[in-house]
Amino acid sequence: MGAGHLVPLTVPGPSPVHAAPPQVKVAAALLFVVAVVCTPRQAVWAFGVHAALLAAVAVLARVPARALLPRLVIEVPFLAFALFLPFIARGERVEVLGLVSVSVDGSWAAWNILVKGLLGLTASLLLVATTSADDLLRGLEKLGVPSVITAIAGSMLRYLGVIDGQMRRMQVARISRGHDPRWFWQARAVASTIGALFVRTFERGERVHLAMVSRGYTGSMPTIRPLPPATAAGWAAALAVPAIASLAAASAAAGWPT
Repeated sequence: MGAGHLVPLTVPGPSPVHAAPPQVKVAAALLFVVAVVCTPRQAVWAFGVHAALLAAVAVLARVPARALLPRLVIEVPFLAFALFLPFIARGERVEVLGLVSVSVDGSWAAWNILVKGLLGLTASLLLVATTSADDLLRGLEKLGVPSVITAIAGSMLRYLGVIDGQMRRMQVARISRGHDPRWFWQARAVASTIGALFVRTFERGERVHLAMVSRGYTGSMPTIRPLPPATAAGWAAALAVPAIASLAAASAAAGWPT
């Protein structure tokens, strides 16, 4: 992804999930997330079903836990927010170990944020771990997303590496001159750096676009390899995961088991 130092999210490896058409995987992941969101927060067993489905997909895709767990750290800010809800929410309260009083409704809200965020993030990470960025964008086009949006997203993804490399070079140049702002009262220096990075990025983006147009760019990137065909069997296999998740969510919403 560009000339910077960004770490690719794709986990290479031959597996049925890697070989599936990207539009099938995108649709399955989206429907699975919708099923997770629609699951009542009190249905703990249904979330267990969702987690088991994700674990089965990870095993089938040969994506190791060591590749997923570090990337789940992005949920930590949401977890930190959720941890305060049992203490600040109103309503019925209960004593925990006789030491602290927590809100029942706040505890369920914290659980709801934590489990749904974790399951949705894991599903997204499995999708990007088994599908390259280019294939994801092409899969979105197959699902009817306008090509203008996918072209902008593709350019952004490719340009992130360039921005990352530019930022690192500016940081090295600043430190080599004996200036390394890190504190709140040095925010002016950080803001000026961000402004300079924006100007350089904008100018470089114009030069890159001009170079692409000079080479025949018309709004879409050339296709390097064809996508695998989306067969009926492939759709059925992929949609089985969100179908089971939806069945669990619907059963929980209907009050089963009582």
